Parts: sequence; C-alpha cells; structure tokens
Amino acid sequence: MDYSMKNGNSSENKELSKKNFTDIATYVSKMSILGNVLLSIVKFLAGVFAHSGAMISDAIHSLSDVLSSVIVIVGIRIAAKDSDKNHPYGHERMECIAAIVLSFVLLATGYEIGKSAVEHIVGGSYKILHAPGLLALLAAMVSIGVKEGMFWYTRYYAKAIDSSALMADAWHHRSDALSSIGALIGIAGARMGYPIMDPLASLLICGFIAKAAYEIFMDAVSKLIDTSLDYRTEIQMKQTIAFREGVYSIDMFQTRMFGSKVYVDVEIGVDGSMSLVEAHHIAEDVHKTLEHEFPKIKHVMVHVNPIDITEDTCTPDLSKLM
Repeated sequence: MDYSMKNGNSSENKELSKKNFTDIATYVSKMSILGNVLLSIVKFLAGVFAHSGAMISDAIHSLSDVLSSVIVIVGIRIAAKDSDKNHPYGHERMECIAAIVLSFVLLATGYEIGKSAVEHIVGGSYKILHAPGLLALLAAMVSIGVKEGMFWYTRYYAKAIDSSALMADAWHHRSDALSSIGALIGIAGARMGYPIMDPLASLLICGFIAKAAYEIFMDAVSKLIDTSLDYRTEIQMKQTIAFREGVYSIDMFQTRMFGSKVYVDVEIGVDGSMSLVEAHHIAEDVHKTLEHEFPKIKHVMVHVNPIDITEDTCTPDLSKLM
C-alpha cells in the first residue's frame, strides 16, 4: 500500500478528511444500503419467478452488503471521535475492527451459500430443478452493472477520505459484481440444458465471497499490529528529512500504522555545538515538513542527537541515510 502522496491532491484529501470524513462516509454507506436493498429485492424476485437458485444466492449476498454498510457507519463514527483521556491516541483503529467484523459477516454469508450449493450437487436435487427463466439472466446482467458502479463510487470516496472500512465495503461491492458474473454463467448453462451449472455457480459465488473476506481481514489485521510502511514510502520520508537544513544524520527511523493513519519516530543528528533552541527549531522543521508532505501521518516524534561537526560531516551522506 503506497502512502507517498505528496502535495496537490494529498493536501486536498487531508483537508477533506478533516472537515467531512464522517458525513461523507455515512452518506456513501447510506447510498450503498439503499442500492443493495433495491437490488436484493429485484434479484430475489427474479430468482423465485425464474427458478434460479444462483440468483437467489446472489440476492442473499447483496442483502449481506446492507449489514456491512451498517457496520461501516458505526465503525467510522467511532473512529472519527476526538482523542479523550482514556484514548489519547484517538479511535482510528475502530475502522479496522469494523473491517474485521465485516470480513466475518462475508465469510458466514459465503458458508451458507456454499453449503446449500454442495447439498444440491451431492444430493442430485439439481436434476429436478426447472431451467432458469430469461428474467434471471437479465437480473444477473443488471446486477453486474449496478454493483460494479457501486464499487467505483464507494472506492472513489474511500480514497478521498482515506477510509479503510469504506474501502472494504467497496471491495464487498466488487465481490458481489463477480458473484453476479458467476450467477450469469450458471443461469446461462442451466438454460442450455446443464442444470448442474446453477448450483455450481452458487459454489463459485461462495469462493468469491471467501476470498474477499480473507483479503479484508488481513488488511485490517496488518493495521492493528503496528505494521511499518512500505519500503518506497519510508525512503521518500528519509529523503525529506535528509534535505532539511541542519540534519546531518538519521540515527533511527521507524513507522507504524494506526488504523488508516501513520506514526513516525525518528532520531536525527545535529551540530552538538548549537543551542537547545536552535536544535529544537531543526526538529520542529522536520516534524512539520513530514506531516505536510505525507498527509497520512498523524504524528511525528523527533529526537535530537548531538554530533561533532567536521569537514567529513559538513553535508549529509544520503547513501548512509537510506
């Protein structure tokens, strides 16, 4: 995951997240709920009247998206709360908790769909099923278009406000679009005289859901256990520090994720003969520059080490700083 956005759009995104984070996330999630409820009703009715188990399974998947959007709203509202006495570092990790809960909801949904499909295949009940009607085929095509549109819509705002929970919900929409493709294949196959294709499509849908659940879970966990940033972004941060006036070495550099935000701890070497006030100004400059250049940083802790300045250390050696 790349956290190296600089200036331009990144500054706009930072301002956007400060002012409208909760409102935008809530609005997008409410739109998702409305879209999923309507789509679930259409797909369920199409599945019932067109005799398609795959389409009914797909409708259940879409309905699970409603619950996921509710989880996102709750998680984001808590994550957006200001720091308090008991939570001095804020509540950003609640987004990760919401994403983990969402992954288990997805997994449970996939399990039920897969279980039903296996029972139909093993029991041979698919042989007596009616061939799905044309209505199911049309519903699957509509679902693919709508869910893919919802994916791009939610993804756009998730990136704009830097929300991991909202991004997880976006990928939930994408998994639904993929499951609808599976349903489309299954329905088409069943209409061509291969009824087993319908429950097989439900089984394929189960696989898509399980994959999405795993990816959402792993991404959220990585942000809960103080995972460091990617190598390229850390190098960019070090370069930013190295070019600040008065910095002669980077003695220690560490980063860690805190939900969707980043904490940075750095030790820099400065001229040991300068005053405490001058050294503090250099540290403050490093602090403010990093937070400005990398908007996902929540806080930078800068420690100053005094060093002897000689002709060999009059300028920083960038190869040693990396």
